[in-house]
Formats: sequence, structure tokens, C-alpha cells
Amino acid sequence: MTGIKELLLSRIRDVADYPEPGVMFKDITPLLADPAAFTALTDAFAEIAERTGATRIVGLEARGFILGAPVAVRAGLGFIPVRKAGKLPGATLSQAYDLEYGSAEIEVHAEDLTAGDRILIVDDVLATGGTAEAAIRLIHRAGAEVAGVSVLMELSFLDGRPRLEAALGGAPLDALLTV
Repeated sequence: MTGIKELLLSRIRDVADYPEPGVMFKDITPLLADPAAFTALTDAFAEIAERTGATRIVGLEARGFILGAPVAVRAGLGFIPVRKAGKLPGATLSQAYDLEYGSAEIEVHAEDLTAGDRILIVDDVLATGGTAEAAIRLIHRAGAEVAGVSVLMELSFLDGRPRLEAALGGAPLDALLTV
């Protein structure tokens, strides 16, 4: 795993003061542009999907779509987008959650998740864990089981892991990189 970590880290660019002063943004677009790095990332996530017994992949808007869809294809599983409120047509389930300043809401098509599904949630970054925790609640409300959460990068200084581990109830939380 050391080789893949070095490869992935070498393709993530730090952008100072973005989106606001004092923030060091982790830009994954160079990783996505490199076929070897993107393939290695997709393969690593697909191995986690297999290990956890996932039956479907959920990607969180928006970078979770970019990462999760090829994982679903590689693993031979269906892909389900979890979107910001108001972006999906038809009947949806929604889950509100708190942000640092205010609140937000995510949605999924009601018919996309069913009892018996084992869902692996895929996203790019684990920060405070709010969005992933809301996705876990949404999946449980739909009657499905969460097989785990997998992220490319965990920002450990934001302490999202304890929040998610409590919500996961023993399901694994895999971060390929921790910064």
C-alpha cells in the first residue's frame, strides 16, 4: 500500500488560500488526469468494495460521483448518487445536517436503496464528517445497510473520524491517505 500512497500523494496539488485565505486546498484534478494514478485509486476502492461485501456504491456530490462511478463499474456494482437537495427528479428521501455555519440537505431517489443492499459510500475527502454521517442516516432510513465508508483522503485535524465511527456502528472507515 506504500507504493499507491506515494503515487496518490504525488498527484495531489496543494493550493494555498483557496477557497479563502488560510485554507490549504487539496486539488485532486492532477490525480484524475493521470491514468495510472486514477486506475490505482479505482482499483483500491474496488478492492474495499469487495472486502466489505458491498452490493452498491453511493457517491456523494460532487467529487464522490467522479470517484464512485468507476469504482462501481470496476467492482461490477450499481452506482447511486446522493445529491444536494432539489437536484433529483421524482420521489426522494432527504436528510438534513448541520454545517459550521448553517445547515444543508442531501437526497437520494427513494427507489434506489432497498432492504438487503450493502452500501459502500465513496467520497474524496473526510473533513468534519457531516455529509458522510447524513448519508449514513439516509441509507439506514431507506432500510439498507452501510458496508462502510471509503475516502481518498482524511483531514485528520478536523476530527471527522470519531463522528463517523459512531455513526457506522462497526462498519469500516477506510482512508487511503491521512493528512
